[in-house]
Amino acid sequence: MAISPNAQVHASAVVEEGAQIADDCIIGPFCVVGPNVVLHRGVQLKSHVVVSGHTEIGAETEVFSFSVIGEVPQDLKFGGEDSQLVIGERNRIREHVTMNTGTEGGGGVTRVGNDGLFMAGCHIAHDAQIGDRVIVVNSAAVAGHCVIEDDVIIGGLCGIHQWVRIGRGAIIGAVSMVTNDVIPYGLVQGPRGELDGLNLVGLKRRGVPRADISELRAAFQTLAQGEGAFQERAKRLGEESDSTYVQEMVAFISGHTDRSFLTPR
Repeated sequence: MAISPNAQVHASAVVEEGAQIADDCIIGPFCVVGPNVVLHRGVQLKSHVVVSGHTEIGAETEVFSFSVIGEVPQDLKFGGEDSQLVIGERNRIREHVTMNTGTEGGGGVTRVGNDGLFMAGCHIAHDAQIGDRVIVVNSAAVAGHCVIEDDVIIGGLCGIHQWVRIGRGAIIGAVSMVTNDVIPYGLVQGPRGELDGLNLVGLKRRGVPRADISELRAAFQTLAQGEGAFQERAKRLGEESDSTYVQEMVAFISGHTDRSFLTPR
């Protein structure tokens, strides 16, 4: 066990032999930290937090009460193989959040980026790949093997189907079930999630130039109403537009996927 002399560990906490606890970490009352856990500088476990498995938590991340981080996957195919959960820096993981390690069939690693907010009761399943500045709202669930790119917001009580990709800057409205890929900057809403436009508010908040937003809106209209199949429309967009944002959307649509796409209504 390697506990920094600058770390604060409450007398009621259990830190198992082999755990690595860096400078300025705070482990609160009744927390349990497993033997293969690495906590980087300034990580805080508030109280009653369980961190287990081969789990690494990046600097200055806060984990709130009753969260369970790094437990085995909720996957019947999991055979006890070694797998990991790697969480980045400055995340806020609120009460009752669960995040699982990966599986051999999914690459063996669940990854969470930096500066995310994971609100009370949400779930990140095995082998999910979560980008930076992602917000997952209360009681939403991200299933196994999903890819959630940077700056995505997933509304409360949402379900993201396994293997789904959600492109950068997209927003998923509350109480939506998302069963297919979502293009970058897309706006999805409705009980059975439908692509209903672009996340214009998010684009403006990030300071995206008006000209680029106009290009994205025109691209969306082409995807919605142009001739040919969805993939053919995207290919034409790639040939016709020089916008970096439109090219990002085209690259996403052209990339490998195990699902189909939510297409504009």
